[in-house]
Amino acid sequence: MKIKCRTISRGVAEGEVLLTHDAISFLGNVDPETGEVVEPQHELYGQSIAGKVLVFPHGKGSTVGSYVIYQLFKNGVAPVAMINLDSEPIVAVGAIISEIPLVDKLEKDPYELLKDGDVVVVNSTDAFVEIKREE
Repeated sequence: MKIKCRTISRGVAEGEVLLTHDAISFLGNVDPETGEVVEPQHELYGQSIAGKVLVFPHGKGSTVGSYVIYQLFKNGVAPVAMINLDSEPIVAVGAIISEIPLVDKLEKDPYELLKDGDVVVVNSTDAFVEIKREE
């Protein structure tokens, strides 16, 4: 199943979904050395975003969050792609400088379509997300 979306940062990546309904502040919520969510009140507390297709509504917090995303990338613990309901500049800049595919505004609600562990292809170059499920 392919779902159209808006491209924020171009690229193509495939990986397992890690989904949260909580916004993410990359500065303070995510350890840039390990990729682990370290905010105890966050839905993903204790989990690693490394190598995942990270699905979250939007970013929040400091503009330094863009550079934390870049640190995650440089340390090899960044998500392979990100899907937002509505991207904002902090996450967008972080994804662009880190060459991480980022999309938002999917034509169908990702929270109704996706669950943790689903394998998806994020093709932000051609503006679609493909869910790879056996029918």
